[in-house]
Amino acid sequence: MLLLTGATGLVGSALLSRLLAEGAQVRCLVRDPRRLGAKRVRVQIALGDLSDPPSFRNALRGVGTVVHLAASIRDQPRGPIEELNGIATWRMVEAAERSGVERFVFFSALDVSTHHRARFFRAKALAEQAVRDAHLHSTVFAPSLVYAPGDPWLTLLERLALLPVMLVPGRGRAIYQPIWAEDVADCVIAALRAPAGEPHTRYELAGPQTLALNDIVRTVLASLNRKRPLVHVPTPIVSRTLRLLEAIWGPRAFATWDEAELMEVPMVSARGVAGAERLGITPQPMAAVLGVG
Repeated sequence: MLLLTGATGLVGSALLSRLLAEGAQVRCLVRDPRRLGAKRVRVQIALGDLSDPPSFRNALRGVGTVVHLAASIRDQPRGPIEELNGIATWRMVEAAERSGVERFVFFSALDVSTHHRARFFRAKALAEQAVRDAHLHSTVFAPSLVYAPGDPWLTLLERLALLPVMLVPGRGRAIYQPIWAEDVADCVIAALRAPAGEPHTRYELAGPQTLALNDIVRTVLASLNRKRPLVHVPTPIVSRTLRLLEAIWGPRAFATWDEAELMEVPMVSARGVAGAERLGITPQPMAAVLGVG
């Protein structure tokens, strides 16, 4: 039995389709099974979430492998970024050890550090340390920017592209190696198929192109066949505006500063696509995925 968290997310939904196609026995830890759509009748359901540690025990019963994808890049009513990413992972690792889980697969991010400027990256660094210190066979994936057509971030860019100018937070110079969610899911499947080797394995997942945020925005505009001048909004203005929106609207705010700040920090791997290729996967360029000729 495999326990999957984050099954309704960007990578999780793509991964779940592959697991079910292979006939795997999957249990999903979810708050609302309806978000799984038609797949909910093909999996076991464990009700709970990252802010509910007692739900981990029931979810982990009889599980041999955990694939922990669930995360949050903004504070939620049920907990802040640090709890939902760092503390929750530590608790889940402990619960997995007590339940006799053999393998723990965890999603971190490139360039995480306990001294990073962004709260999400600091929380992920602590979570990754907890996974590495556990007495489990662990596999850590550290991706760059993960995307897919129709995902919330690209959808936001598409809506902004309706304006006469394209607003970009900051200078737009932070660089990334965007990797398609479908390629990431293929990497996870390949790792799950591989026989257990080293006790702790880490893969950096990056796409074949190194793009600044400005380049990514231009690629999205090209995929929409729209030409817009890029207008850079100074970081202090972005920060103050989004913090005010969050104070007024709370979780319903269309964006938060913690999310926008992630667009100002680089996420690159010196190894490029080597991590994915170790698993037999050749990542697609972002332009090709978005249909830019």
